[in-house]
Amino acid sequence: MQVAVGFVIALFVGLTGVGGGSFTTPALVLLAGLSGAEAVGTALAFSMAVRLTAAPFYVAGKQVHLRYLWFMLLGAIPGLLAGTYLLATLDLKRWNSRVLVLIGVTLILSSMLTLLYRNRRPGTWKNSTPWLPWLTLPIGIETGFSSAGAGALGTILLINCSEMSAAQVVGTDLLFGIVLAAAGSLFHFTAGSISGSTLQHLLIGGIPGVLIGCVLAPRIPSSKLKPLIIAITLLLGLQLVWHGMHLAHY
Repeated sequence: MQVAVGFVIALFVGLTGVGGGSFTTPALVLLAGLSGAEAVGTALAFSMAVRLTAAPFYVAGKQVHLRYLWFMLLGAIPGLLAGTYLLATLDLKRWNSRVLVLIGVTLILSSMLTLLYRNRRPGTWKNSTPWLPWLTLPIGIETGFSSAGAGALGTILLINCSEMSAAQVVGTDLLFGIVLAAAGSLFHFTAGSISGSTLQHLLIGGIPGVLIGCVLAPRIPSSKLKPLIIAITLLLGLQLVWHGMHLAHY
């Protein structure tokens, strides 16, 4: 089951550049039975590995804007450290219903924002790089706390606040996610909140999955897959909220 989950999630990451943390965290909680903190830590490590595998395809195609990437990371890295510290303080080794509910809410908000973006015309903000650190600070916080939403929110931010093409947005946001996942994974590794056996099974399916996705990406418009990603993310978020509220009664 974990191998299949890793393959499907990584396939979507290779095709669209988003969906890694949003899919992996709830899957590990609901299917593998991991605690909130352990699911987030394992999801960050998995997301980092599959994105690193996909990155050369986007770098080789010159689809990464380094200036925007730098300004995004200026705000996101401090936010990530704050978010991971908060998660470790609330729940480190056991189920915590409040953590699960907050992760679910994050997923719901991320999917709703992505849906709103799809129904609106791109913005016209130019020369907005000085604002990017402030805008990515909350993205870093929620990524450190839930491992979810960085891809979707980063994509929305770049399309509305830059003049980049869609291909550059995907590539830049992919590297943005790699750095966040690497920093978050290091924190969770030192805290002991990464399941090594689960990560291994995810990667067995995930590595070939992301490679297939990257090969198919030029042939399949990612816009056709994003509505499905949004719907599944919203459903998983709602399910996590219900699961966390259910646990609160015990």
